[in-house]
Amino acid sequence: MEEIILQAELREEVGRGKTKGLRDNGFIPTVIYGEGSKAQSIKVSSKELAHLVHQAHFENAIITVKIKGDKKEKGRSCLIKEIQYNPVHGNIVHVDFNEISLTKAIKINVPVTAIGDAPGVKLEGGSLEHVLWEVEVECLPTAIPKEIIVDVSALKLGDSIHVKDLVLAKDIKVTNDPGAIVIHVAAPIKEEVVVEEEGAEKKEPEVIKEKKEVPAEGAEGEAKEKEKEKK
Repeated sequence: MEEIILQAELREEVGRGKTKGLRDNGFIPTVIYGEGSKAQSIKVSSKELAHLVHQAHFENAIITVKIKGDKKEKGRSCLIKEIQYNPVHGNIVHVDFNEISLTKAIKINVPVTAIGDAPGVKLEGGSLEHVLWEVEVECLPTAIPKEIIVDVSALKLGDSIHVKDLVLAKDIKVTNDPGAIVIHVAAPIKEEVVVEEEGAEKKEPEVIKEKKEVPAEGAEGEAKEKEKEKK
């Protein structure tokens, strides 16, 4: 496993105004959370942090945070808990770390990647439906896989790969429902064609004639004319 080291310093700047000044000077405010210990405020280089985020598999990578002046000379083993980005510029504004023990199993989500060409798609016109894009695994931090590879080259129309079919190392346990579908080859959608019965009469649309209103005076005159004819 590749060791990722991140240099840091203790942070005294707390509050919106002070953290803004911190970012202006090329640092990102961060916090380390640990089991049964108080959260620790630190700061890291924005350039170094941005490099790690873009170059490494940052989400599941174990990061050794070495804090200047810290008693733990070997550093603190951490996983990323949350990264906050500026909604306008997209740059990192804050990071939360979770300190972990390398000898204690943890639960973490791992992405699922499909490889190969499924005959059900290539030859039968089906579509490959990726239902679960990640699964939760339980293992030691040092055994966390970067991704889970699934070969779909044997899938025909209607075939599926379930959680129980995933191939993993013995020391890695998947906590999802074993029967849950990960990838499925669905049948092509058929369009329904409406066929008119032979000899069926086409109905003309009914035309609703607008009733003409007779003026009051015209109606009264018409009534008088009818009275004269009776006489």
